Amino acid sequence: MTSVISTPEIPLPPTQDELPCDDGIPMETQRHKLQMDLLLDTLQFWLDQREDGYIGGNMFIYFSTEQARNQDFRGPDFFAVLGVPKTERKSWVVWEEGKAPNVVIELLSESTKQEDKTRKKQVYQNQMRVPEYFWYDPFNPEDWAGFALEKSEYQPLEKDEKQRYISEQLGLALVQWQGSYKGVETVWLRWETLEGELLPTERELREQAQQEAQQAQQEAQQAQQEAQEAQQEAQQIQQTNEKLTAKLRELGIDPETV
Repeated sequence: MTSVISTPEIPLPPTQDELPCDDGIPMETQRHKLQMDLLLDTLQFWLDQREDGYIGGNMFIYFSTEQARNQDFRGPDFFAVLGVPKTERKSWVVWEEGKAPNVVIELLSESTKQEDKTRKKQVYQNQMRVPEYFWYDPFNPEDWAGFALEKSEYQPLEKDEKQRYISEQLGLALVQWQGSYKGVETVWLRWETLEGELLPTERELREQAQQEAQQAQQEAQQAQQEAQEAQQEAQQIQQTNEKLTAKLRELGIDPETV
């Protein structure tokens, strides 16, 4: 008599639909929330011109089943992933997506900066293998650093001649920008092209479109005015010629012979 040996079922790792996607903990301050929004807002313009990619903020990232069970790691304030479909996610689950983010940014605060600079940095380096990691303090712009993964370890990045950090992963630069965003005037962290052109926010895009429409309208009005002036000049010349022709005929001179 033969016995059937049954193999135990190996449970599949949980999916994003089965994992928690919200812990109810808000970001540290309004400034932190706005800074995250600005990074997302401007990079969305860049992402819209690509066929693939995903950006997220203050969103859970799951990189191991142990971490998923312990729920001891919150996601970064900002991250970007290349080479993935542009679909909505509840969380970023590495074993579902097949890869970790290409770029991560943490926004420092008094309560998080120690962890962001130590434990989280080690997680991004050793467990998630994130190619580029940046941190920035929205209330202390001098506390700003960038790292690139080289030979399994993060190496500090140097700023370029324009005092920017270059993200080779995205082909963009991170720059400090003094200006107003959603009513708050301060030094913000923004994306710009390597040529130095800021990636616009949605509002800036609308304002630019309005300015271009107004400029086009003004140019059309100017062209119409010039056409009217040219028509008036032509009419004046015609009237002058008609008067001259009539005068010549009064004098008995054939205008055709003049």
